[in-house]
Amino acid sequence: MGAVDTRDVRKGLGELLDLMLPRSCGGCGRAGTAWCAECAAALSGPPVRIRPRADPGVPCWALAGYRGAPRAAVLAVKEHCRWDLTKPLGVALARGLDRLRDTDRELILIPAPSRAVSARRRGGDPVTRSAIVAASWLPGCRLVRMLRMRPGVRDSVGLGHRDRQHNLHGRIMLATTRPPGVRFPANAEVVLVDDVLTTGVTMRESVAALADADVTVRAVLVTCAA
Repeated sequence: MGAVDTRDVRKGLGELLDLMLPRSCGGCGRAGTAWCAECAAALSGPPVRIRPRADPGVPCWALAGYRGAPRAAVLAVKEHCRWDLTKPLGVALARGLDRLRDTDRELILIPAPSRAVSARRRGGDPVTRSAIVAASWLPGCRLVRMLRMRPGVRDSVGLGHRDRQHNLHGRIMLATTRPPGVRFPANAEVVLVDDVLTTGVTMRESVAALADADVTVRAVLVTCAA
């Protein structure tokens, strides 16, 4: 009996899962694909400059507005654990970053923090997962997780601008002073990444927390701007 080709096994399991749990596009619901070409196109354009109400003091960019396929994909990951979508969302981030970056400088991605209880409920942090994909696609790029939220931060869904400010003020901090062995070159481009930017409060607090550690953020890039 010949050796079993593990690639054939994986393919067979994938086909069986498709029969049992048919895939549908995370953007439009079309059957037969996890992410169709039309929905991918909605995140393929150049990043758009945005100016949030709570100004973080650095340029902010978004791949798309918070509507249509981009919004559906973000919600599918966050609310329905569609982790397969973190790859196309990460690739879209990588393309956006590649349009904005200076390729002569090292690019460092720092994911915006999320509430620990939300990450546990979802089985992981979708922003970090997408950022890992983005970093893997870009030469001279690495991801550094430096930020966390203090206990007591409420879910921001449904909160107005003033309530978001009160909810997050002083409650984003460094996970450590700086991860062991991490050194940022003086000319590194440090970019904060997130899935959705609503009022800008999270980014403003994140930029301030990093500034306290002598880390200068060059820009913010998000998948969607609400």
